[in-house]
Amino acid sequence: MIRFRALLSSLILLTTAAAAAEPVGSRADLVERLLDRIVEGEQDFLSRMRAYQPFMEVYLQSADDLLEGSPGDQYAMGRVGVDLNGVNWTPFAESDGFVGRNRKSIKDKFLGGRGLLARGFAQMIVPDAFDFDRTTYAFSFQRREFLGSVRTLVFEVQPRTSRPGKFVGRIWVEEQGARIVRFNGTYTGGGTKDMFFHFDSWRVNAAADFWAPAFIYIQDEDVTGALGAHFAAQARLWNYSPARSDEVDELTAILVEQADSDSHGELEELTPLEAERKWQQESQRNVLRRLEQAGLLAPRGPVDEVAETVVRNLMAANGVALDIECRVLLTTPLETFSIGQAIVISRGLIDVLPDEASLAMALSPELAHAVLGHRMDTMYAFGDLTMFEDAEILDRLRLGRPAEEVSAASAKAVELLQKSSYADKLSNAGLFLKALASHAPRLPQLIRSNFGNAVASEERMAPLAVLAGAAPELDERSLEQIAALPLGSRVRLDPWTNQISLRTVKPTEIRTADDKLPFKVTPFLINLQRSGE
Repeated sequence: MIRFRALLSSLILLTTAAAAAEPVGSRADLVERLLDRIVEGEQDFLSRMRAYQPFMEVYLQSADDLLEGSPGDQYAMGRVGVDLNGVNWTPFAESDGFVGRNRKSIKDKFLGGRGLLARGFAQMIVPDAFDFDRTTYAFSFQRREFLGSVRTLVFEVQPRTSRPGKFVGRIWVEEQGARIVRFNGTYTGGGTKDMFFHFDSWRVNAAADFWAPAFIYIQDEDVTGALGAHFAAQARLWNYSPARSDEVDELTAILVEQADSDSHGELEELTPLEAERKWQQESQRNVLRRLEQAGLLAPRGPVDEVAETVVRNLMAANGVALDIECRVLLTTPLETFSIGQAIVISRGLIDVLPDEASLAMALSPELAHAVLGHRMDTMYAFGDLTMFEDAEILDRLRLGRPAEEVSAASAKAVELLQKSSYADKLSNAGLFLKALASHAPRLPQLIRSNFGNAVASEERMAPLAVLAGAAPELDERSLEQIAALPLGSRVRLDPWTNQISLRTVKPTEIRTADDKLPFKVTPFLINLQRSGE
């Protein structure tokens, strides 16, 4: 009775002003009206999603100690779209565990050696791309619940049909517009157990009445049916409406400015060295712009400033004067690379670093490349070399450095760190290196480099071993040692604008060694807000 009263109260709040002027129908009529609004809202969502092609990244980890010798993680990234044929997936890159065949089911082949279907993870952005209606599904009200500041109604949803691929689970519907903001469960199989994975899919309020898919947590049990997770995965979506200037608006502003002024830049004779440096800057600018256009590089913001402060500290202590900028790659794999005098660090690497000194350790090899005068490939100064489809970006942007340069830069990085204000604070950085070396064999896709050199390569790790050697012995059962954090610990990503910020949550008390979760995939539990809050 209490649950029904809560539903009835919400139904009354959901009644529009126009409907309020009409005679109030029965309770059953109110329920029917709400369920119709939920279905209509989801159809409107599918229609609006056709205007977007967000970026999507899937990172999967197997449970520890299952099937010794099996791959420990898998990775895929690409673009997701919705059209009349359902959800589609355009891959940028996939690890060997994924296969690209065009199939609707996502049968668990993680153990079978035939790979996972990335498209199957992409379809988790919707409960049902074709038949989400009252005829196909039965809805049962469960409770009212706040998700952050958004009040929702929770329904159990079950298909009325035996057809495979239909959603079964729960949906969370925000009361104000009757839009689905979260759903978790699985899809019905076609007679084969575990044909589809269990998932928890979240949407964020990007604009009025539009909740954009943003985070998906996936987990499932051992295929034998034994209790316990076989694997866990995180999928992230972003790049819906990047916060960059519209080209037409920018051109219009230039034309207006040109009409109001006859001023022009002063002519300046450049020396050959100055021309060479300008050419390098043009190459650097082209690459950064192309990465940002693809939705892989965050717009400049406060996280860049934090990284630049760390780099300035290193330079000041070592008497280095360079014009270094830092940028953040939005992907999960742990990597850094440099483009001229720009240092790029991945969101995933910032997430797992335990402190500022460890961040200095991660950035120092890229600063060292600039200090040592290691040049980048200036062919990217030619405009045509950054003109290609987004899906080709990993093949067309080759930013790795020769092994001898990586080794020399890592050795120089140790020198920079030991002369800096971080010199007495490098024990955690050394512990992080030990933890990275310990987990690297099981997590090859996490430590892969999409654009530059692998963060745990022999050329990079060997010179940094002096830092690890000076650190205490790694004891992952010790509650006092926090060598590495879980994924998602540091950076908050706005999937609509690609803007990032540092999370300000209070640390959670560590009660057991299992609570430390180094490099781990964990569930998403989002405090939802409405656009503009």
